[in-house]
Amino acid sequence: MTTGISAWWSTTRHQDRRPFLMARSRIKTAIRAWFESQGFVEVDTACLQVSPGNETHLHAFRTQWTSEAGVGEPLYLHTSPEFAMKKLLAAGERRIFTFAPVFRNAERGPLHSPEFTMLEWYRAGEAYTSVMTDCEQLMRIAAETTGHWQWAWRDRSCDVGNACVRTTVADAFRAHAGVDLMASVRGNGVDLDALRAASRAIGLRVADDDTWSDLFSRILGERIEPKLGRGRPEIVAEYPTHEAALARATPHDPRIAERFELYACGVELANGFGELTDANQQRSRFESEMDEKERIYGERYPIDEDFLAALAHMPDASGCAMGFERLVLLASGARHVNDVIWTPVVTPQD
Repeated sequence: MTTGISAWWSTTRHQDRRPFLMARSRIKTAIRAWFESQGFVEVDTACLQVSPGNETHLHAFRTQWTSEAGVGEPLYLHTSPEFAMKKLLAAGERRIFTFAPVFRNAERGPLHSPEFTMLEWYRAGEAYTSVMTDCEQLMRIAAETTGHWQWAWRDRSCDVGNACVRTTVADAFRAHAGVDLMASVRGNGVDLDALRAASRAIGLRVADDDTWSDLFSRILGERIEPKLGRGRPEIVAEYPTHEAALARATPHDPRIAERFELYACGVELANGFGELTDANQQRSRFESEMDEKERIYGERYPIDEDFLAALAHMPDASGCAMGFERLVLLASGARHVNDVIWTPVVTPQD
């Protein structure tokens, strides 16, 4: 088997990858049938958007639309179908799903491709725990389709026949990193000095210009994520609101948001939310994210005003985005995301 992508179309390389690609097709068919049996409607969303998304560390591909009069306006390839799907909820749809091609710049590796497929779905009027349950079901469907229940990634394994462990972000930080995360989350803000001290105490590098979010992500990525989803899948929920720009706060603690992530074998598979529908809060969070993006990367993306207008008409809803190739990779036993993409992206460096 090969994981290279240069000349992926050669007969030998294609034959190496073909079993994984056929597994991909079977899994997609099975998932589509399950969603339809649950009363979901499959939708297709436009890839070109006025805003690609407003998360600090996501990088988009920019292009330009030119009118018949020759006037140019910037457009972006979306990093997620989220804005478009929420507009459909505002329009009156209740249960929707999509297999959307999405695009993220400056991302490449065994688990990352510049273009990939996002499986995203929404349930209007249902608690965000409902999409957690969906995640468990989708893993079972993938395992049943391939007959492969013992998933592995590098030195980590996970039996998806086991029920998901459900834990909170605060408990994960405490158990796997020895950090009291919520001691640095106070009221509507965060305490950078407290998280700096906690990071240094566990031997983590701390730079002078690190933000609270930088340290949160570093602890999560280096000390916690590799330990998640070992032995059995794991759902980590209740992220600090500071790290959940598109999620509503929990009823029991305004410092915590209805956001969760699904892990198997230390690999993040899905990211779900109880969706924020307050346009003023959403605007404020987007502006804060873009201010941070400009500080770090020297650029910012537009805010989709049409999306904010739609939020006033959007019902309470829960949604989830799953990396479809990652699901297929683990369920099929592939070792690189390129092995489960029919036509991998080839760049000049390849």
